[in-house]
Amino acid sequence: MSKSEPHLGRPSRIPASPAEAVLDKVPAPNAEHSYAVRLTCPEFTTLCPITGQPDFAHLVLDYVPRDFIIESKSFKLYLASFRNHGSFHEAATTEIALRLVRELSPRWLRLCGFWFPRGGIPIDVFYQTGAPPEGMFVPDPGVSPYHGRR
Repeated sequence: MSKSEPHLGRPSRIPASPAEAVLDKVPAPNAEHSYAVRLTCPEFTTLCPITGQPDFAHLVLDYVPRDFIIESKSFKLYLASFRNHGSFHEAATTEIALRLVRELSPRWLRLCGFWFPRGGIPIDVFYQTGAPPEGMFVPDPGVSPYHGRR
């Protein structure tokens, strides 16, 4: 991941694009045990690659670390880098998931992208590496099908 100085404890700017974003990782505490980690971003934004209009999503990331966990500040900056980036819902959701899989090599990962309506149709996109490890408790993402996303 980061070949530069880590973000934690330093002033940091939002990267100009997801490709420029640096993700920092730290050794997973108690790596010999399986446990689930959840990161939620209820205000994710990106741009429609056709119209340039903003799109909004509620992202729920669940993963079971292997050797590393994602450092949350660098993850927040990575997600913010999508604000001026044109991407379809499906592309943005899978791009984030695939980058995290590549960078962290988790035991398991699931990313749920609950996208708010554009043109009256909400689009929800889900990526999962496979079944969670046997016996692992992974809660429901907690976001209901669209009814105003209550």
